[in-house]
Amino acid sequence: MSEIAAVPPRPRESVAAKILRALTKTPVQILLIAVAFLWLVPTIGLFLTSILPGTRFGLQGWWTIFTHPHLATLENYRQVFSNSSITSSLATTAEITVAGTVLPIVIGALAAYAFAWLEFPGRDWFFLLVVGLLVVPLQMGLIPVFRLYNSLHLYDTVIGIALYHTAFGLPLAVFLLRNFFVGIPRDILESARIDGASELRIFLKLILPLGLPAIASLAIFQFLWVWNDFLVALTFGRTTQPITVAIFTQLRQFGSNIDIIAPASFISLLVPLAVFFAFQRYFVQGLLAGSVK
Repeated sequence: MSEIAAVPPRPRESVAAKILRALTKTPVQILLIAVAFLWLVPTIGLFLTSILPGTRFGLQGWWTIFTHPHLATLENYRQVFSNSSITSSLATTAEITVAGTVLPIVIGALAAYAFAWLEFPGRDWFFLLVVGLLVVPLQMGLIPVFRLYNSLHLYDTVIGIALYHTAFGLPLAVFLLRNFFVGIPRDILESARIDGASELRIFLKLILPLGLPAIASLAIFQFLWVWNDFLVALTFGRTTQPITVAIFTQLRQFGSNIDIIAPASFISLLVPLAVFFAFQRYFVQGLLAGSVK
C-alpha cells in the first residue's frame, strides 16, 4: 500500500492580515450598499404610493405611511384591475413581449449556429456585417418602417410591433449566441455527425441544451427591452397600446389620478423583476459567453 503524502498544514492568518483584508473589502461593500439603497428607495416609494389613497398623496408624501400605517389600502389595485384600458394593455404587452422575445431567439440561434459551425462563402464578412448592425440606433428605422407598415397593413398591430423589436434584437442575438456556440468542443459535433445525425438534429439535441445559459441571458435582455419599450409602441400603435403607453395616456388625461398610475407602474415593474430572478443563475454565464477559450 502506497503511503499517502502528508499535506502540510496551512499557515494561520494573522490578525493584521484579517484586518487588512476587511479594510480592502469595506469600500466596495459600502459602494454596493449605497447603489442598492439608491435603487430600492424609488421602488419602495412607488410601492408605498400605490397603497396610499390618492387624496392623501396630494397632501403628504409616501413616507407618511410609516407614521400612519392604517392608511395602507389595496383599493388602488382593485381599481387598476377593473380598469379595462390597463388590463387590456397588460395582455397586449404580454403578447408583444413573448413574440418579440421568442422570434429573435429562434432566428438568432439558427443564424448563430450557421456562423459558428457551418462553412459557406463570405461567412466572416456576413458576421462582421451583423456586428456592425449593433451600432444602428433604433430611432433610425422609425419613419421608413412606419411607411412600410402602412403599405403592408401592419400598423397598429401586435405582430408589427413585435417584428420591429425582432429586427433590432437580432444583431445582439446572433453576436451573443455565436460567441457561445463557438466555445462548444468540436469533437462533440463531429461525433454526432459520424453517428449520422443531421445538422438540424445536432442543433436541437446538442447546441440548444448546451447553449441554454446564453439563450437565457439573451431572453432576459430582450424581455426587459421589449416590456419596457415606449417609443416603438407609441410610434406603431394607436389602439394597440402596451402598458407603458397606457400609463402615459392615463397621466396625460388624468394628471392627478395617482391612485391608478402608481399601482399600474408597480405591476409593470414586478413582471421584468420576476423574469430576471427566475433566470439569474444563467445571467452571468451568458454574459461571459465566448470570453474564455
